Amino acid sequence: MAIGSGARGVGDPGRGVWFEYRLPAPPRCCSVRGMTDPVRLLAAYDQQLRTDAETPGAVSVTRHGPLRLATFAGGRGFITYRDLGGAGIDTIRRLVAEALVHYQADPDINRIEWKTRGHDHAPGLPEALRENGFVAGESESIMLGEARRLVVDVPLPEGVTLRRVGEEADVRAMSAMQDEVFGDPVSDDTADALLRRLARDDGMELWVAEAGERIVGAGRLEPVRGTDFAGIWGGATRAEWRGRGIYRALTAARARAAMEKGTRLIHSDSTEYSRPILARSGLVRVSTTTPYHHGPPVPHRQPAPPSTG
Repeated sequence: MAIGSGARGVGDPGRGVWFEYRLPAPPRCCSVRGMTDPVRLLAAYDQQLRTDAETPGAVSVTRHGPLRLATFAGGRGFITYRDLGGAGIDTIRRLVAEALVHYQADPDINRIEWKTRGHDHAPGLPEALRENGFVAGESESIMLGEARRLVVDVPLPEGVTLRRVGEEADVRAMSAMQDEVFGDPVSDDTADALLRRLARDDGMELWVAEAGERIVGAGRLEPVRGTDFAGIWGGATRAEWRGRGIYRALTAARARAAMEKGTRLIHSDSTEYSRPILARSGLVRVSTTTPYHHGPPVPHRQPAPPSTG
């Protein structure tokens, strides 16, 4: 997730706003004790988060071989998987074509995302995606680590305060600020979706930084039910307030809240804006993720999940 750019997801596989449907919790697989080794962190990520936990708001999920073909409200298709089962070039080319046919059969689908990970064994996948009309989006770093490493005291600029929000007026103001920072038209859609999430009380938390009565930074905490993880998403700071500790302070507040919920691991898909900050705080870059899009250009607030977080 980025400071003014990048991941803006609301419980989707990256940046989107998905959350009308709840799927079963995935099993835990790895102990979190002493979880600092990149190999163990990546194993936990693959086994805990690359499951139904990655698409909690899907209207439907269809299994096609190793693929999970999710459909979301608003005409969005999303393709993910834990791995490709050792598939070779020819099989991968066929899977890409068949997944596209699956969505093209649904007249309501107007855009599709295929979420790739840099550590997967997927020979010929980028070429097969391009051959079928997919266009690569911005690559992000998969950052993982212990929440406690992010819980630090960060001095804030004079007059800036942090708080968790939940009232409708605050949620709409926060969403509008994020739209502006990400360069998207101000829309009620995300605010409406966030308010539905809050009414459902599924663990999501919204945090803002304010200078007086003006929101200057914001971010979201997404605990992933049934796993050791919580995601930190939607990080946005107004340009004139960047570089002054606000993003780090919001991150620390969300990590502290995650620990209070009993969550010990944090994950984030991070652009080059936020990656160095999270790395300095102890999160580890275990891989990369690159979205491939088919259809109209995707606004910044839409995937690029959601994830899970």
